[in-house]
Amino acid sequence: MNLETRIKPISYLKAHSAEVIRELGEGAAPLVITQNGEAKAVLQDVGSYQATQEALALLKLLALGQGDIAAGRVVPVAGLADRIRGR
Repeated sequence: MNLETRIKPISYLKAHSAEVIRELGEGAAPLVITQNGEAKAVLQDVGSYQATQEALALLKLLALGQGDIAAGRVVPVAGLADRIRGR
């Protein structure tokens, strides 16, 4: 994704908001909005946002699992069924 081509000032967003929303809904790349020459916000469609959030959640779960392994907070899978039935 080449965000350099998708950088617009906030005045552009104000003047073309309906067009920007339509483009995003049709699958356009996220749009970086600048204010006083500095990047201030990123606009993206809801589907892309949800996919990003789900990917981040999965990465967090993986990191937590790796932390548990590194800290030795694991039990062998052997005998798992018996441990579950015993509860």
